[in-house]
Amino acid sequence: MPWIAQRAAEISWDRLHALMKQTVAEARRRICASPKRVLLLPPDITRMHSGAGKLTEILFNLLKDEAEIHVIPTLGQHVPHTPTENEQMFGTIPNEIIHAHDWRHGCVGVGQISGRFVDETTQGAADWPLPIVLNRMLMEEQWDWIINIGHVVPHEVLGFANHNKNYFIGLGGKDLICASHMAAAYCGIENNLGNLITPLRACFNRAEDEFLGQLPDFYVQIVLARNESDKLVHTGLYVGDDLETYLGAARQSREQNITVFDEPVQKIVCVMQGDEFFSTWVANKAVYRTRMALADGGELIIIATGLKRFGEQPEVDAFIRKYGYVGTPRVMDLYRQNADMQDLAHATAHLIHGSSEGRFTITYAPGHLTQTEIEGVNFRYADIKTMIARYQPDQRKQGWNTTVDGERFYFIPTPSAGLWATREKLFNRTSGFMEG
Repeated sequence: MPWIAQRAAEISWDRLHALMKQTVAEARRRICASPKRVLLLPPDITRMHSGAGKLTEILFNLLKDEAEIHVIPTLGQHVPHTPTENEQMFGTIPNEIIHAHDWRHGCVGVGQISGRFVDETTQGAADWPLPIVLNRMLMEEQWDWIINIGHVVPHEVLGFANHNKNYFIGLGGKDLICASHMAAAYCGIENNLGNLITPLRACFNRAEDEFLGQLPDFYVQIVLARNESDKLVHTGLYVGDDLETYLGAARQSREQNITVFDEPVQKIVCVMQGDEFFSTWVANKAVYRTRMALADGGELIIIATGLKRFGEQPEVDAFIRKYGYVGTPRVMDLYRQNADMQDLAHATAHLIHGSSEGRFTITYAPGHLTQTEIEGVNFRYADIKTMIARYQPDQRKQGWNTTVDGERFYFIPTPSAGLWATREKLFNRTSGFMEG
């Protein structure tokens, strides 16, 4: 059971600060009374809107006078933060104690989830083992407390983000990230989204039980929703060290962060924040979170003022430019034939997740990429100034809107904070829904 579970229409920052004091008191009682070395594991800047960075700063300030503190943003294979981005995300935490996760050279193997277990859990969709390769600093240094901080929200790979995703994706090594992303892709993104325990999460739960039981860790998990003024606010906080802590947060997110339509939507316009989303690798959350709502022949428009690349790493950027978002059958055919697709299997999975499968069109209005670049990866291009003038995102609230000339569209200002789906696609799928 969670140590702390708080739910309200809105949890103020004053209340969150008090809850962090309560969290520290509980950790003293349950784990270590006088921590001398503390590791904070927050999300990266693509979750800045969640306030998880500010919670991390609060915890740092509560502990800095008694403990040596280190911070590792759970980047996965995302681009490490610049010092300026660290300051944006974590405020007054000194840059020198914030360490970049190195997914290629900074990890150590701790075990393996067998191919047999993967096969059973995915019902035959994947049958390869998952090598549990994790951040060396996490696994080899001595810690009195390890605090995972994050935002629980629907997610394309694990059903919901956060909890032990912080470890196995956020602090995972290349082999684990590649094997797990491909397994999730084989299970099907639309089977994963919004389910409490996806096959891959079940594998990660097994890995946590088998290989991380010795860690002095716990989770600080937040839930956000839009209030009556259309502002994202904190509505839930769950602190604890067990699976039920995650499930409590995920159930609340499932209730508050999933919008269900009776009929498919013809046009959706999304905004990906310019200070968080710089690549299609992360901006494609607009695709993932709306694909189950869009009508056949519909259109998704993504206004992305910060978009300047496709991949988070140079080799992945080149990979996406080479192959493009061409649909699952074509990607799988290329995967069988090309060594680079097998080596960068997580990027292959990303191409599957990011395709509309020809069912609807995806139009990007980027801040920095050219029309040739956008069309070169099989997306449509639109001029960003034209799209902003037409859809006026700064003046819109989430929901149905109409342009001055009468075009009706559904507007989503923060696609990464939810999931949108038709009732049919959400409930009538092989993975089910509302279980657990």
